[in-house]
Amino acid sequence: MPSWLMVIGISILAIGFFVVGLSLTLMIKGHHIDSEISTNKDMQRLGIKCAVQETREMDGSAACSEEASPLQGCSGNCGACDIEEKRG
Repeated sequence: MPSWLMVIGISILAIGFFVVGLSLTLMIKGHHIDSEISTNKDMQRLGIKCAVQETREMDGSAACSEEASPLQGCSGNCGACDIEEKRG
């Protein structure tokens, strides 16, 4: 058996293994793995923040508070964080 065929076969098996693993996680837990900082309760409990939000809080370039506008990127929603800050 040629070595390139073995590499392709092993690659297909590995991908299949990971797909089955993710499917089992979905079936057992009943939801997808939540890796978004803004919605993961464990990350919030540990105080993990979006890098852009953390930088803006440290340098004072945004009014980061609970009442801050989501457009400022400091609402705890990393989807609102924009690397290139929009200045108006």
